[in-house]
Amino acid sequence: MNVVDKEMRTEADGHSVQHYIDEHPYWADGTAAPAPQMTAMQWRIWSLSVAGKFFEGLVVFMTGVAMPLIAKEFGLNAVQHGMVGSASLFGILIGASALGSLSDRFGRKRVFIFEIGLFIAFLAMIVFTPNFSWLIVCLLGMGLALGCDYPTAHLVISESTPSRTRGGLVLSAFGFQAVGALFGTVLGYIILTLDPSVGAWRWMYGCAIIPALAVFAGRFFIPESPHWLAVSGRERAAETELQKLLRRNPLYPKTISINGRREKHGERPHATGYRGLFQKQNRRALILASVPWFLQDLGTYGIGIFTPTILAATVGHQRQHAQNIADLVHNDLIAAKGTALLDVLLLVGIVAAVLLADRIGRIRLQVFGFVGCAAGLFIAAQAGAYSGVTQTALIFTGFMLFNFMTNLGPNAQTYLIAGEVFPTRIRGTGAGFAASFAKIGACLTAFLFPVLLADIGTTALLYALVATSLVGALVTFFFRIETKGISLDAS
Repeated sequence: MNVVDKEMRTEADGHSVQHYIDEHPYWADGTAAPAPQMTAMQWRIWSLSVAGKFFEGLVVFMTGVAMPLIAKEFGLNAVQHGMVGSASLFGILIGASALGSLSDRFGRKRVFIFEIGLFIAFLAMIVFTPNFSWLIVCLLGMGLALGCDYPTAHLVISESTPSRTRGGLVLSAFGFQAVGALFGTVLGYIILTLDPSVGAWRWMYGCAIIPALAVFAGRFFIPESPHWLAVSGRERAAETELQKLLRRNPLYPKTISINGRREKHGERPHATGYRGLFQKQNRRALILASVPWFLQDLGTYGIGIFTPTILAATVGHQRQHAQNIADLVHNDLIAAKGTALLDVLLLVGIVAAVLLADRIGRIRLQVFGFVGCAAGLFIAAQAGAYSGVTQTALIFTGFMLFNFMTNLGPNAQTYLIAGEVFPTRIRGTGAGFAASFAKIGACLTAFLFPVLLADIGTTALLYALVATSLVGALVTFFFRIETKGISLDAS
């Protein structure tokens, strides 16, 4: 007789939310049955969370392809060039903490819907932006929405999935940032081929509106986080939402009874918001979640956004001093093709992270990844001493190693760790603060890279990023908190 036809038993005398999500069914004689598969609702939540990471990669990295055309249309100087590159990142910085923390107050679902609506509004506006000022406003607004998505999307997935597979599920969703980066670069190349004009960059952003609307509609049809409801003292609502989340055929668990945590007599209530975040017991987690993420963003966004510029400047075939639109588009197409090749390694790296995070652990992968990033950047830095084929080989080898290692290690693991090391009551606030702190590094590199590339050169910049990667490895090691397989109820 098939396993699902036999009688299964479950305890219904009151358990935590994570207990029910992680629970295995048992036969009547006490023998464990196979672990239940993910429900349709759990997969729906995962797929809708994927979208935020995809759109971030699309918008931020596509800006690298669109940048020369934007600069030409609006006549940007070096400072304005840096503002365009950093505007969306600055928006992410503000949005992650100012808006992401709202999920601790109003719930994960409401904020999850709000953020994609905000993104769509500014995405539509940028297509018709008439001048540089409105361009910055639109990029900033999109960044606010994407920043809000950093903690919220993580929490929506992690608080609805089993502990044993949480890391792989969160990182596979996060990996769509790399898919978005690759897709954005390829989309930019296709649009430039079909419409080799200065205004082609508007089509690049406009193509994302319709899929974003579909995601917006889908997010209305998911349950609220049972974890958040339980710690908010709404156990009956948590039970109802948990039943929606775990609906499967045959029904399992058959009954759900949540035991919410009650403050013990004489125990001081836990502080929430930023007051709770900076309490002594959370400081180690705060440093681990924030500082390494800041250090990795220095390299990931600096290299990611300006890879087309670096390739066009160092790897020949560029028409120097572009005299017309045709020359500008020619240079942009060359850089886009090289960037697309390098972005493939981002996908390979995130696939490796998905497969290994729940086996090896977050900390080991993050330390190893930081060291690998340093090695890749060091190899790329040697290109300045050579020319021709050797220079090209060093640049591509170094950047390919960097892209693989950053997504295997710090770019993926910092995101994962930030949503796991804080208690549920401040999880959105903590993850949002960590993302905001990290984006300070991203904004610094995006804004200063054009200036520093001109002032001190590519080689010196790459050596500086080698140093920051090694510091990231040290901070991760000394403040390590391993969260592999840990129940979120225990964090």
